[in-house]
Amino acid sequence: MKLAELDALPPAGVVATLAGIFEHSPWVAEGVVAMRPFGSVDALHRAMVGVVDAAGHERQLALIRAHPELAGKAAVRGDIADASRREQAGAGLAQCSPQEFERLQQLNRDYNARFGFPFIVAVKGLDRAAIIERFATRLGNAPEAEFAEALAQIARIARLRLDALIDG
Repeated sequence: MKLAELDALPPAGVVATLAGIFEHSPWVAEGVVAMRPFGSVDALHRAMVGVVDAAGHERQLALIRAHPELAGKAAVRGDIADASRREQAGAGLAQCSPQEFERLQQLNRDYNARFGFPFIVAVKGLDRAAIIERFATRLGNAPEAEFAEALAQIARIARLRLDALIDG
């Protein structure tokens, strides 16, 4: 889709088109409808991230919690958003060895117990070993730092999804 086509859609069309950019959080797309037209994908991304930044802690936490665990139970059942499924499969998470799968399950449990939300990383360009390494390293972060890092990773994921959806 061209950016000009997105700008020309009625509000409901914009929301429908952008609803999956931020995982299960169409409120982000709703927040940028009135900001059109966007001069670039960068401007659209900045606007969407601005909506998240202005949302407040509780809504941001809900956004973080809307993301699936990496190689988690929902992913195994196939009960995650199509974009998340493709992203996790692209990183090879669907081909985990039994040891890698168990390690990810333990990291998911430890991370959720420590922070109260799932580990989020933009997996594009990472392999399973790099993902597991980042997962283990970030377990040592302070809760406030990890909350900020989760939001930064969500913004990166959103940018990758926008780039896949919109042609300048």
